[in-house]
Amino acid sequence: MAEKKLWGGRFKESTNKLVEEFTESVSYDKRLAPYDVAGSVAHVKMLEKQGILTKEESDKIIEGLNRILREVEEGRFNWKKELEDVHMNIESRLTQEIGEVGGKLHTGRSRNDQVATDLRLYVRKEVKELLELLKGLRRAFLKQAQENLGVIMPGYTHLQIAQPVLYSHHMLAYYQMFKRDAERFEESLKRINVSPLGSAALAGTSYPLDREFTAKLLGFSSVSRNSMDAVSDRDFVAETIFNCAMVMMHLSRLSEELILWSTNEFDFIELPDAFCTGSSIMPQKKNPDVSELTRGKTGRVYGDLIAILTTLKGLPLTYNRDLQEDKEPLFDAIDTTKAALKVNTLIVEGMKPKRERMREQAGKGFSLATDLADYLAKKGLPFRKAHEVVGKLVAYCLDKGKDLTELSLKEFKEFSPLFEEDVLSLMSLEGSVNSRDVIGGTSLRRVKEEIERIKREEGFSGGQDDKV
Repeated sequence: MAEKKLWGGRFKESTNKLVEEFTESVSYDKRLAPYDVAGSVAHVKMLEKQGILTKEESDKIIEGLNRILREVEEGRFNWKKELEDVHMNIESRLTQEIGEVGGKLHTGRSRNDQVATDLRLYVRKEVKELLELLKGLRRAFLKQAQENLGVIMPGYTHLQIAQPVLYSHHMLAYYQMFKRDAERFEESLKRINVSPLGSAALAGTSYPLDREFTAKLLGFSSVSRNSMDAVSDRDFVAETIFNCAMVMMHLSRLSEELILWSTNEFDFIELPDAFCTGSSIMPQKKNPDVSELTRGKTGRVYGDLIAILTTLKGLPLTYNRDLQEDKEPLFDAIDTTKAALKVNTLIVEGMKPKRERMREQAGKGFSLATDLADYLAKKGLPFRKAHEVVGKLVAYCLDKGKDLTELSLKEFKEFSPLFEEDVLSLMSLEGSVNSRDVIGGTSLRRVKEEIERIKREEGFSGGQDDKV
């Protein structure tokens, strides 16, 4: 016998089986069960407070809901697709468990404000977990920076050697990326943490609900101010997926560099064996598959973002069944981003820079040319003219098969009389790096200052617990 629909009073025919299969969402939205029960318990407590339910009814419903939650947590709950979604499954089981009083749970409430509440509770919890994972990744970059102070590597533009920089400075660049990601999530929490419960289907309700009371019970900081917007708003879902996409983009940039750096051609780092794989045919291979998959999964999260934006773009007010399609991209984006953060944090913690190789490459590609141009400019030559002089010096070196560091003072003076004896001491990696002594620069002094500033700001003490 077909399961009777809780909304089926006005229908004469049973729902077609294909329709049940096509419209069900319980196969994936069952993960919202803990939040659905939490929202229902708060709603029931408010109904009792307002005299809409008796204490006996309230206690009975709450006890039933808690028993159902235990069934879910223990894997004993029988999810039924014909009941469509997590809400109807739980409500149906509640009525089966405690009798007709279970039908009073839905008083003054619609699935429209119910699912919006569940989603906000879920997203709030997940965002807080993402913030902790982002903090762990930032800590790993800080640890790399602190443990490798003084290591010099080439800095690039256009993937061409540009100027020498500290490896620590490079690591702290990623720290800044993921710090911004955390700030975006933190900022979004104030828009997520708004209670739609009490908006009912779209117009509010005639029951004397205390919306502030349920909001307080559920830890929301405010209540929605328009019932029509409240049941149809999924901005917070799109914003969360966007924030995940930004995290994945930054992880993908990191992955691209780790892939390049671990090649024989670059040979800058040794990735931990536990996060690489081998080849089925070539025994010598050590492949950075985790980094490659991180790069690949970034496109997947971008797809989740496009999916939610496309779903929302044509919807009239208020609730439309299209909104059922908000959950799978949301769940996928969050799950993928959390997994990527966890595994990449361990990679950053375990990777080892090859200091000598980095230093060797830092001096190539005429990376000290800008220092020479700055030298001439400080002597009074207009920078554009200085740029031209040094460009000719580089051309001379290429023609002679020399590096700038191999030139004599006589050779320098052939290109400008402003070159003096001190130019020879300028031609060092340490001198170049430490000359960038401005806030945000790569000098050792400024990088040390930045490490200490970050530790104070983040509360990283440098002890074992902080791994810094």
